[in-house]
Amino acid sequence: MTLLYVISSNLSSLRLISKPLLNPYLLSSSSYSLYTRSLPPLKVKRSPTNCKKAQALFLRNPLLSILEECKCLPQLKEIQAQMTIKGLMSEWFFYSRLIAFCALSEHKNLDHCFKILYNLQNPNAFSWNVTIRGCAESENPIEAIFVYKRMLRNNGCIRPDNYTYPSLLKVCAFLMLKYLGFEILGHVLKLGFDADMYVHNGVIHFLVSSGELELAGKVFDESCVRDLVSWNSLINGYVRSGGAKEAIGLYRKMQEEGVEPDEVTMIGIVSSCAQLEDLKLGRDFHKYIEDHGLNLTIPLSNALMDMYIKCGNLESAQRIFDDMEKKTIVSCTTMIVGYTRWGLLDAARKLFDEMPEKDVVPWNAIIGGYVQAKCSKEALTLFHEMQDAGIDPDEVTMVSCLSACSQLGALDVGIWIHHYIEKHKLHLNVVLGTALIDMYAKCGNITKALQVFHEMPSRNSLTWTSIIGALALHGNAHDALSYFSEMVEVGLRPDEVTFLGVLSACSHGGLVEEGRKYFTQMTSKFSLSPQLKHYSCMVDLLGRAGLLNEAEELVKSMAVEPDAVVWGALFFACRMHGNFVMGERAALKLLELDPHDSGIYVLLASMYGDANMWEEAGKVRKMMRERGVEKTPGCSSIEVNGTVYEFIVRDKSHPESEKIYGCLIQLTRQSGFAEFTYGLSELETHGV
Repeated sequence: MTLLYVISSNLSSLRLISKPLLNPYLLSSSSYSLYTRSLPPLKVKRSPTNCKKAQALFLRNPLLSILEECKCLPQLKEIQAQMTIKGLMSEWFFYSRLIAFCALSEHKNLDHCFKILYNLQNPNAFSWNVTIRGCAESENPIEAIFVYKRMLRNNGCIRPDNYTYPSLLKVCAFLMLKYLGFEILGHVLKLGFDADMYVHNGVIHFLVSSGELELAGKVFDESCVRDLVSWNSLINGYVRSGGAKEAIGLYRKMQEEGVEPDEVTMIGIVSSCAQLEDLKLGRDFHKYIEDHGLNLTIPLSNALMDMYIKCGNLESAQRIFDDMEKKTIVSCTTMIVGYTRWGLLDAARKLFDEMPEKDVVPWNAIIGGYVQAKCSKEALTLFHEMQDAGIDPDEVTMVSCLSACSQLGALDVGIWIHHYIEKHKLHLNVVLGTALIDMYAKCGNITKALQVFHEMPSRNSLTWTSIIGALALHGNAHDALSYFSEMVEVGLRPDEVTFLGVLSACSHGGLVEEGRKYFTQMTSKFSLSPQLKHYSCMVDLLGRAGLLNEAEELVKSMAVEPDAVVWGALFFACRMHGNFVMGERAALKLLELDPHDSGIYVLLASMYGDANMWEEAGKVRKMMRERGVEKTPGCSSIEVNGTVYEFIVRDKSHPESEKIYGCLIQLTRQSGFAEFTYGLSELETHGV
């Protein structure tokens, strides 16, 4: 079965393979279109006489050896001038070597390469191919497409060959020019190069990079020409798309066919183990690498470290890191991520500070690690240090900093970051847009959160979930449910987190019937199993509505063991509605689950105090002392002029604490909280 049949039977767009395809994203620029004329089958004629003549010229002409020693463009132009004077620029062997030097050497100059190539009357295929390859490997790879288009227009004198297309397919894969790549693939099929191993590997790489894994697999399976590069392309394609099991299955098949893996293969397989968090399998492959004497390259060592970190074995990752003779930025960043993942912030910071060179990646790792550890102030301090070091933050940096602002409630800093994103034209991708929505919502500006949502160029289920949760947080229950309905209508599937926002909205809005409906739909319509947080939302919803018996029955009927959050929701509802008997049952369950949580004792004693049951309140206080449980001081924070200040109960470490407490007393008297303060004093009077 041919590659043409496999592709044309799986992509309807390629059934009309005789007509070049146009990239719909590039239609506004006709210069991108490859459509020139139909391509006839290529017929290559080689002349042994010409080859011998070229070899003779090479042996007796010193200009070529001088060209090999060329270090700069002025020298190159001198050599070219000598070739022109001696009439050698009409000889393909000489101009080809000149073009190859301009396109591929260490001292390459593509602009001069174009001047030479385009001024030749009939340049050969080699000259076109090395120019295309040089462009593909440059900082502006799209130039390779323009050169190819000009090659096709070259009066039909030269046709592409099997060395033309791998570079073009690589460019389309790298720049994600999917439709343009399929047009080039159409040319490959028409010219009959699909059986060439080099081209075939380029086709598989392009299909994998374009997300056409199923098609790439079919092309691979039906091919009679495949080597280790083909296997590696498909294996690593599965890994990049999250198909770890498929990658390992393909590796097993590769071994069955007697193809020996190399270091590139093992990078993909070890990364698969990391995705699966399968430590045993990862260790087996590590042993295979050692037993078969595979070269432990830096990328392979980095992959092994990443696997051990994700599988929870930091010690093995540390051993590999310590044994590395050369540690790259990626190596150090991998270990920084490992340290922060396991809460070893001091070790992470020490390694970070010791790095001789740092780009944006390790900065992102250390900032993200501090945010993950809830050390948001330190994370924002690092962000400022990053800017002072002259490192430009990217979208990943901004996401971490916005998360830090969300944790601190630092709206002013969040607004500054938003302005920075706009000023520096960072790409507002789905992740960054969602982080902005989350920041504005948690910092109290739901209007701005909605504005960001509607201005986003694209949205996924995570974005919709974020705005639904934001509306629920701000008590806009009906709006949250409206957005949920719209999300389903546009074809996005809600997940467990989405339903958490929906049920939270129902709880805050007192929408009992709607809450029951959506809780039922989780399983009946979307096949999602309710988790502890969903149950706690439902218990809170029913409890707030005074349906305490129904709430307690729901707790008893749970498919999973209720946790402290579920029992806590029931306890608060009982206290709110004065059901002290049920509240006592819930509180005792809470104490069973967490006997060292001071908050439970305080709330239970307070509930007894509300019912004038001072003896029971005293017993709770005594139990608290006997178990050595101390009340955790309350803590709050406030942002003033971009600086976040934290306050702890009875803490007087702030230099202006006397003024602050004096102001607080005045505000308490003015706001009418004096009666509440008196109530607390009464509890203390009764020994509670």
